[in-house]
Amino acid sequence: MLWFHDFRRNQRGQAVVEMALVLPILLMLIFGIVEFGRILNTYMIVTNLSREGAREGAVGGTDTEIVNAVESGTNADQFDTASMGIAIDPPATLSGRPRGSAVKVTVSYPVDIIAPIIGPIIGDPFVVTSQTTMRVEG
Repeated sequence: MLWFHDFRRNQRGQAVVEMALVLPILLMLIFGIVEFGRILNTYMIVTNLSREGAREGAVGGTDTEIVNAVESGTNADQFDTASMGIAIDPPATLSGRPRGSAVKVTVSYPVDIIAPIIGPIIGDPFVVTSQTTMRVEG
């Protein structure tokens, strides 16, 4: 029975070594899932904000009204508006945008990566960008 006891002791050491090999991969996978969720959440909010801005431009809003619509849009309070990039194409003229033309609103926002290993892989900060184009109605 002495040989059986030695065999069990060796197996406990094997489990520790296996855990030491698998744990970094498991932690990186969990960090990756969390970061992906944060980036996806930010992307959905940025997409919604670009839609709100494009809709404001489609109904005849000026560039200032479009920027205000984006900055005060749904869930925009979660963002630092100073970090948010808003581009409007084409810029409004004195007579406004011609009816039937397209207005394109692009919103970008940097997402700070909090996971220690993921940041250098995908870039820190990771910039999420969404663009919406709508036709000017009136």
